Amino acid sequence: MPKLQGLEFWRTTLREARYVVAPMVDQSELAWRLLSRRHGAQLCYTPMLHAQVFVRDANYRRDNFYSEVCAEDRPLITQFCANDPEVFLKAALLVQEHCDAIDLNLGCPQMIAKRGHYGVFLQDEWDLLEKMVKLAHEKLSVPITCKIRVFQDVERTVGYAQMLEKAGCQLLTVHGRTKDQRGPLTGIADWEHIKAVRKAVNIPVFANGNIQHLSDVERCIEETGVHGVMSAEGNLHNPALFEGSSPPVWEMAEEYLEVVKEHPPSTQSFVRAHLFKLWHHTLQIHQDLREELGKVKSIEGMAEVSRQLRLRCQEEIAREKEGVAVRPQGDLPFPHWRCQPYIRPPPKELDPNGKSECSEVRITSQKRALEDSDGTPDVLSKNKQKKQARNPYKNWDPESRPKYLMCDQCGHPKGKKCVFDMCRACCKKKAYKDVADCPGHDIRFKTKADRRKAEEEEREEREGSPQETDPHGGPQETDPLDGPQETNPLDGPQETDPHGGPQETDPHGGPQETDPLDGPQETDPLDGPQETDPHGGPQETDPLDGPQETDPLDGPQETDPLDGPQVLPRHRPQSGAGRPPRGHTSP
Repeated sequence: MPKLQGLEFWRTTLREARYVVAPMVDQSELAWRLLSRRHGAQLCYTPMLHAQVFVRDANYRRDNFYSEVCAEDRPLITQFCANDPEVFLKAALLVQEHCDAIDLNLGCPQMIAKRGHYGVFLQDEWDLLEKMVKLAHEKLSVPITCKIRVFQDVERTVGYAQMLEKAGCQLLTVHGRTKDQRGPLTGIADWEHIKAVRKAVNIPVFANGNIQHLSDVERCIEETGVHGVMSAEGNLHNPALFEGSSPPVWEMAEEYLEVVKEHPPSTQSFVRAHLFKLWHHTLQIHQDLREELGKVKSIEGMAEVSRQLRLRCQEEIAREKEGVAVRPQGDLPFPHWRCQPYIRPPPKELDPNGKSECSEVRITSQKRALEDSDGTPDVLSKNKQKKQARNPYKNWDPESRPKYLMCDQCGHPKGKKCVFDMCRACCKKKAYKDVADCPGHDIRFKTKADRRKAEEEEREEREGSPQETDPHGGPQETDPLDGPQETNPLDGPQETDPHGGPQETDPHGGPQETDPLDGPQETDPLDGPQETDPHGGPQETDPLDGPQETDPLDGPQETDPLDGPQVLPRHRPQSGAGRPPRGHTSP
């Protein structure tokens, strides 16, 4: 089936969607999208996904997209932020089978987008954007769409939209604010820019900005001529916005928690954020439950806080019906327990002294209390109060904290026992360079160097000492259990087998036949005294056998009076031969 484009794509695939839920980071997850669809939303976007992280991290893909694939959640557009055409294409190819279009985020004005160089901070790089959109249009099997913010100049905004259309964009969402309109300076969206773009392009256009009620949706479509209207903050505070109703907050909260049980998000922070948005106006009154909602660690705990808020609101409604005075609603169009939008206060105008709006906003939005004339703050910031509650025994007074001497090299606290008066990192570099020790930091470069040197000297001495050698080369092998060999001083040097190794012996006690050059010949134990080789020394015996037993029929052994007692060299017999069993007597 060929890829649908432009108006045909909007009519067929998107089913002529007019009510659209905007892509919201960590907010437009599957459970919230399904809740919004139940209450009138016709098209939803996924939260903005980071293309580079999506390509390289399988866990990120699973937690933020694949785990939320649902047949009920269609039509669906997946949004990415990116600044590289190839990376954007790779990310889009991974999701195109599970959505109806891929959207390129060109409207995020947050500082994280500035640091990452994406979102609205790419709106001046038309060559790059044209390449990204064109490549995705050519390679993807689903259409490519874009979400943009406007320039101050209407003509530049129109040229921007036409460039994207020419590159292959099949649907354009125009947020009627500039990149500087964010936070306290959000202000009012300019629908005139949106109207100009709608007239200049031939693709479907969605409008975004100033949508708080269903009446705003109808008025925007009428004034700008767009094909659909997208809502972000209005939807977060009232998911039934596209139905034109403002139900009690607890009804939306309980329904959302039921959907969460069926489709749990990857993290509980999504659920907590939605409950804070839904109960925003009520939590300004019941501050104790606001703190409790921020502390609970489970979905059940959040549901319990929502139930307590419902009970308090119902008690207030009951008192109101009885004629008991209740707290005023302030500037809210409905009671605080009804779903309704949050309207940001407009920035303050310039005062006669010429102070900017931004500076005024910064002063009024400080969380930390202003310091007194003596420089001591009245209270700790909320963040430090939370830390103090978690660590009640920690010293939070900066004046009573111990003072540390700083390292001269880097400015970090230096070790108290460091021999160089440095921090550990600088001390390690110094000790390595000078081959020195620092016991204070347990750094032992000198000790290790001395140990290595001593081991080398010992090895050289061992290699240089003389050793007994075999006539054919190599040292003789000796048994470590035999100890030093005993010799007879009258016999002179003993003759050894030039091939080395012990002589084989008969297991019944007599010596084995040997080579004529090796020593004595084989003898019979019944023949009387043993004859000795005139060239050799004494016969070899096993040192482990103890004294040799003699036959009483043979008579005394003949010995040479000049030789004295024979001292036999000690040789270890081979395994399994040469050693008679204990108690064995020669025949």
